[in-house]
Amino acid sequence: MEQLVHEFFTRYARALLDRDADVIADIYAVPALIAFPGQSIAVSDKVQTRDFFASNWSGYDGITEAEPRLTIIAQTDHSVWVDVTWSYTGEAQERYVYQLLNGPAGWQIGVLTPLTP
Repeated sequence: MEQLVHEFFTRYARALLDRDADVIADIYAVPALIAFPGQSIAVSDKVQTRDFFASNWSGYDGITEAEPRLTIIAQTDHSVWVDVTWSYTGEAQERYVYQLLNGPAGWQIGVLTPLTP
């Protein structure tokens, strides 16, 4: 499972660096849930994810490397929870718990919960 998770987040990091909103949209399950403090966003369409990332690339201006530090915190045959701290240009900047779901399209993000880095 550890190798699969590493490969998944390597692919995600590459899509972020390439600013490839279509690949990122494929990485998220539909439906999915983004659980921000005080607000939850239900992802009901792949286009919703693509458009969100495509309209927010300015937040990644100047970022040329993305390094995810991964800790698997729980897993089953169909789901794995991963605590990920994202470092951009050597500095930890974002932290999330991702619930990856194994479905017909393979492993995808089903639930995303931000944490304090």
